[in-house]
Amino acid sequence: MAFGRLSDFFLKVCKALNEENVEYVIIGGFAMILHGSSRFTEDIDIFIKPTEKNVEKLKASLRKLFDDDSIGGISHSDLLQYAVIRYGTPEGFYIDLIGRIGEIASYEEVDAGKEIKVVDDVPIPVCGVEKLLFLKEGTLRNKDKMDAIFLKEKLKKLKKG
Repeated sequence: MAFGRLSDFFLKVCKALNEENVEYVIIGGFAMILHGSSRFTEDIDIFIKPTEKNVEKLKASLRKLFDDDSIGGISHSDLLQYAVIRYGTPEGFYIDLIGRIGEIASYEEVDAGKEIKVVDDVPIPVCGVEKLLFLKEGTLRNKDKMDAIFLKEKLKKLKKG
């Protein structure tokens, strides 16, 4: 996984989350990449367990990386109220924090099907192929439709052995 500054940034974020014991699962473009897709992404999609304690650990991990007062504005109630909270880092990268995916999937459901991928000695909890396919199939965006095709093929290969 060598595609420049964003991948380095991604690993730093995951390492910081792990150090603070944040309960999270990577979804979206980076999940696709970790499952072997050659797809491009412009942000990091992180499904966060939406508890007050976990949000505090999330903020502590972000503060380790960034000297940014706006981190204090990330709240547990916002994660429950909004589909996505977009945090723009001082480096110009975006982290999308997700506390729920409508009625489609809870954090617990995604967490139950996660896989751990290790990249450069950093363990990364990533949404499993089946659950990721489930999340991608219900959307209208073209990139999600392409992701679903990739994931269906990957599932076929996994089932064949």
